[in-house]
Amino acid sequence: MIERYAPQDIADIFSEESKFKRFLKIEVLASEALAKLRIIPQSAYREIRQKAKISVDKIKKIEGKTHHDVVAFILNLSESLGKSSQYIHFGLTSSDLLDTTLAWQIKDCLEVILKDLEALTREVKKKALKYKDTICVGRTHGVHAEVYSFGLKFAFFYDELVRVRRLLRDSKDIVCCGKISGAVGAFAHLPPEVEEFVCKKIGVTAAKISSQVVSRDRLAYLLSILALLGSVIERFATEIRHLQKTETKEAEEPFYSGQKGSSAMPHKRNPIICERMSGLARLLRANMLAGFENINLWHERDISHSSAERVIIPDSISLVVYILRKFKEVIKNLSVYPENMLKNLEISQGLIYSQAVLLKLMIKGLKRERAYDLVQKISFEVIKNSTNLKEELLKSKEARKYLSSEEVEKIFLPHNYLKNINTIYKRLNLLR
Repeated sequence: MIERYAPQDIADIFSEESKFKRFLKIEVLASEALAKLRIIPQSAYREIRQKAKISVDKIKKIEGKTHHDVVAFILNLSESLGKSSQYIHFGLTSSDLLDTTLAWQIKDCLEVILKDLEALTREVKKKALKYKDTICVGRTHGVHAEVYSFGLKFAFFYDELVRVRRLLRDSKDIVCCGKISGAVGAFAHLPPEVEEFVCKKIGVTAAKISSQVVSRDRLAYLLSILALLGSVIERFATEIRHLQKTETKEAEEPFYSGQKGSSAMPHKRNPIICERMSGLARLLRANMLAGFENINLWHERDISHSSAERVIIPDSISLVVYILRKFKEVIKNLSVYPENMLKNLEISQGLIYSQAVLLKLMIKGLKRERAYDLVQKISFEVIKNSTNLKEELLKSKEARKYLSSEEVEKIFLPHNYLKNINTIYKRLNLLR
């Protein structure tokens, strides 16, 4: 991941130093399990535990000759040991280290992601509560539809985030899955107890069955959840972009002191962070596709997945953490313009109340088809003559057969449309 979008804590988890230290821990734990099972001498385990050490620089130098990172690691580790070096990597294969380390890294990353997701969710909840009773216009197909609550936009986003958080939390046992089962996964040269011991010690699930590798559907599942999270955030970022349009101007992402919007146009305040969210979400979805391609491995394993995973796993996790942190700041510092929402409410000349008129006419005895045609006819006259639906209703002889002037006035009270939002908020546990 390029430095611009690489959170340091995630970069540290996926660093070469972190990887090889985890390799070392797994090797020591495997030796401990083998000694407990009397497969290797206790004295060998004690020496491994006391003397085992590695040098990342030396490993990289050896890898220049071996072209194999795990072999280079084992050779460097063996240099620090005496006779006990023959018991290092006893019965293991490279993927026992690689996959179990990756599961461990993902476990640590999920803790970071969930913490950052919770922080974003809290900010969204605050906005949902703050703007619960703030009136705006709801739009479908980009066209004014009916009166809406600005807070409901955040409540809807909150619900999406809660669902993804649940998916991430529940995915741990599926995606944080290690294996110490040997070259083809049949435990030919070491018992399953070693796998169970090592995985339990580092806090990952032991695969019930594996080949030379853990099944890649697990990683595809992780990547799909990360892509889903990115897409959910992108949706709301796109909402902000639409609301920030000059002709709308109902909300605006933060614009910081000293910030410039354009090299040519000094007045510009562009939604660049929200646009960035859209761009990075595309990468998450692309990485997800590569993850699905990696499921299709030959027989008990080929290495076609490895090169892709070295990119898509750390990159996707880095991107998600970056997105979560950056978008939290957008939500926290969002500028909101309720006065413009009220102005925009009037742009459609009262037509957003057309369904309320339709239903009131039906209640008063007019058949639906006739009521619909009447309201549509009056609405089109409003559009043609640039008048107002309420005015046209009051002038309509046919409409006035069913509606008094007092009833017409009540139809056009915007807060009527918010009478049930407390119920929605309670469903989401935003209100008690």
